[in-house]
Amino acid sequence: MPSSSEIVALIVAAGRGVRAGGGIPKQYRTLMGRPLLAHTADLFLKHPRVSRTLVVIHPDDRGLYEEAVGSKGLLPAVHGGEARQDSVRLGLEALADRPPAAVLIHDAARPFTAPDVIDRVIDALQTHDGAIPGLALSDTIKRSRNGVVAETVPREELFRVQTPQGFRYQAILAAHRAASGKALTDDAAVAEAAGLRIAMVAGHEGNMKVTEPEDFARAEQQLRQFDFVTGQGFDVHAFEAGDHVWLCGVKVPHSHGLEGHSDADAGLHALTDALLGAIGAGDIGVHFPPSDPQWKGVSSDRFLAHAAKLVTQAGGAIVSVDVTFICERPKIGPHRPAMIARLAEILGLPPARISVKATTTEGLGFTGRREGLAAQAIATIRLPRTL
Repeated sequence: MPSSSEIVALIVAAGRGVRAGGGIPKQYRTLMGRPLLAHTADLFLKHPRVSRTLVVIHPDDRGLYEEAVGSKGLLPAVHGGEARQDSVRLGLEALADRPPAAVLIHDAARPFTAPDVIDRVIDALQTHDGAIPGLALSDTIKRSRNGVVAETVPREELFRVQTPQGFRYQAILAAHRAASGKALTDDAAVAEAAGLRIAMVAGHEGNMKVTEPEDFARAEQQLRQFDFVTGQGFDVHAFEAGDHVWLCGVKVPHSHGLEGHSDADAGLHALTDALLGAIGAGDIGVHFPPSDPQWKGVSSDRFLAHAAKLVTQAGGAIVSVDVTFICERPKIGPHRPAMIARLAEILGLPPARISVKATTTEGLGFTGRREGLAAQAIATIRLPRTL
């Protein structure tokens, strides 16, 4: 499978989830203030190698689904069937008009799959028909009959299997069509029945499945196992001849332009450095050297989007950003709403998590003399705890 081929995530959320309690299917119960399904969808919406995400839902849950995911950029949901296997097949059939190269089939009740687990599954599809994440068993395994130990089972080749389970699309679609009417426990079993070659890759202990009522308490505790880190950035550009400046991705009319190798957007440059600094990834010059002619005049939103992608690849999530311009002119206030909207679009953040403001140096220094402007930024990022 070429590395550039399209990959679609298929989230199975058509079950009733009655064991978890709460009066509604577990995928719509809240976890730290957000529906469980929203947490799960974010895993794939934010993963740079997943092109599209489709959710399979129960026909009775349309209202709950819309309330849970809002306008997250998902494909239109499709209705599932009587059993999970039927729901997966219907989801796969819904992709047939625009078939991807591969599909990642994932349980809605697993909201903690790490990005590197997804990467391992995708990478294994280069050489296999399918790939599943699993954890080797560490406990001694016994077989019991009528409440009495019958034998000890060798555990060396036994694994606890997780999702997402990845497959080359056409192969798993054909396998599911052939398995219709059979009761198989997971998609790997469907693939095995069709004779497909399935790789086992390393799973992650934190990739728990929310099933019982007490699992919600465990899941909330796991959600709290994060560190919050901050990064800061600062950028300066001198004024030059021109009639506008670019600030936070917005074209602002002005008596001068800003001098710089790219579009000299000091706001986006400072914020890019803040994101990179928070994850220890150097600075903007490391990733986009000003000596490289390919960045001449380029729009700085590419720099910020790249930094945000690196945050996601590190398993992190941007919590909030704060940009402050230091200048006498142009006035920032009239353009603040547009700047916030543009940053929200680039970063995928709610506008309420974005601050853009301005101050002056009371006529002092180069900004006071209107020779240029400066911007400083702070970014707060949530990262999985590693210590």
